[in-house]
Amino acid sequence: MVEVVVKIGGALLAHGDHFDAVLEAIGTARRERRLLVVPGGGPFADAVRDVDRRLRLSAAAAHWMAVLAMDQYAHLIADRLAGGVVVVDRQAVETALEARRVPVLAPFRWMREADPLPHDWGVTSDSIAAWIAGATGARQLVLVKPPGARDGKTDAELVDAHFGRAIPVGVTPVVVAAEQTELLRRAVGLKPSLPGPASALRSTRT
Repeated sequence: MVEVVVKIGGALLAHGDHFDAVLEAIGTARRERRLLVVPGGGPFADAVRDVDRRLRLSAAAAHWMAVLAMDQYAHLIADRLAGGVVVVDRQAVETALEARRVPVLAPFRWMREADPLPHDWGVTSDSIAAWIAGATGARQLVLVKPPGARDGKTDAELVDAHFGRAIPVGVTPVVVAAEQTELLRRAVGLKPSLPGPASALRSTRT
């Protein structure tokens, strides 16, 4: 059903130009590849963490509130991504792909029904994206991190503590910092860009 799952980290929202460039690459790649976007939690999940620190939520409440935070980010991404459309389950993913759209998963409904992962902060959107990649038959999972994230860090240091157990056999994870433009392009199935003068980022909204 899906060739590549692209997880867009929530921290990328603090870097608007890079965020737009990532969406532009995805919007272009949808013409050639069957992509599924999984959002991170970003500032929406940070709000849940803050409430958890102050009020000591139950593990289940914190988990599901954080997954709901991903739903909010999904609507933001779909609003700015060329061809983007919010989906909530496997059937909606397939319908969007058949219509040559880019499905952007709001994962709460699917994850609540399947409930495949532990309920703790060691499980983040990285592990959720890994599970979704397996559930949709994807061959590759691209994890887009904020600029500078790769500096001096290994892949294992850039994903959550549960990721190694969540990533299915047969799915290849690729960790990319947002400024690694050519690596990102290759990861989503685009040819390297031709050298030439830089062009201004254009809006990806439809």
